[in-house]
Amino acid sequence: MSTMGLIFANIYDSSLGELTNKRTMASLPYAGRYRQIDFPLSNMTNAGIRHIGIITKYNYQSLMNHISSGQEWDLDLGEGGLEFLTPYAMGHNGSYRGKLEAIDSASDFLRNSKEDYVILSDSGVICAMDFNEVVRRHVESGADVSVIVKKGVCNGEKQLDMAVKIDEDGTVTDIACDYRAESGYLASMGIFVISRELLIREATNAVAHNRYHFERDLVMHGFAETGMKIKAHIFEGVALFNESPTEFFRNNLALLDPQIRHGLFGRPNLTIYTRVRDEVPAYYGAHSEIDDCIVADGCKLEGNADHSVLFRGVQLCKNANVKNCVILQDCVIGEGVELEYVILDKEVVIHAGGVFRGTPNHPMIFKKGEIV
Repeated sequence: MSTMGLIFANIYDSSLGELTNKRTMASLPYAGRYRQIDFPLSNMTNAGIRHIGIITKYNYQSLMNHISSGQEWDLDLGEGGLEFLTPYAMGHNGSYRGKLEAIDSASDFLRNSKEDYVILSDSGVICAMDFNEVVRRHVESGADVSVIVKKGVCNGEKQLDMAVKIDEDGTVTDIACDYRAESGYLASMGIFVISRELLIREATNAVAHNRYHFERDLVMHGFAETGMKIKAHIFEGVALFNESPTEFFRNNLALLDPQIRHGLFGRPNLTIYTRVRDEVPAYYGAHSEIDDCIVADGCKLEGNADHSVLFRGVQLCKNANVKNCVILQDCVIGEGVELEYVILDKEVVIHAGGVFRGTPNHPMIFKKGEIV
């Protein structure tokens, strides 16, 4: 029983606004030093999966820079190991309407592979998961498709690509797609297991009939029209849906909770890897006050920060006050600046004396490289 992986890098880019204006969702920074792709990629490599394709269609330069040779994940970039499946590499014009079209364009990659099963994963849900257990449960269930789901997400407000209802043994009894599902449904985490041959066949057939949405046109269509057996496996660990600017903001600050932090980074044999960047330790000035914060290496902190996440290389000048903020890499916050409920993308400079306040549900966002 062998398994390969497919990771979708650009899903939900449009819902993240300025945060994905020049990058894919997969390369969105998270937790001070990580990128979102680190989680599905690490979950796969921890399970011994060494043949992985990353499907992306635009703005993927920062993603390629981050992954580089794949060394941090014990992968070799190139044929037979880790492969970037870009539109150019697949002879496609890049205008995928959905995951099925992207999978169909990657059909040569799939046909030239030898593995029995494929794990497909989005980049928008942050979790540390044992993919060996996921595949084992799929095989034992005898299902055509297995989907990993999470309780407690469906509340009638969050729109999901897919939500399901299940019976006592996990067999799916109802599927809703593109729907603000009420409680009683279980939210898809965008992680699926399917046999490689079935995936090739279903993707080819769907695209030939102008169907391109994986959840709606393969999973739900197969369930409703062709008798496909769908199983759902409930994930009991920490799972954070990072699919909007507000969720990105909240889920970074959620790491200040030790239980959340341990659920992502403290699980045995489920290490989350990222690209190593050598930095000096963070510097704390004599009069700085840093309370309840995550602080990455390379920061120079001479002001005050409370309940915030400070990424690598942040400079916080004297008498500056930062509260409930997410400050990405290499930002400079000038003397006397006041920030509350703010996201600063990479390399933003806030000049001395600036005062900016958002709200918990609508944090202010400053674009990468802005000077204010």
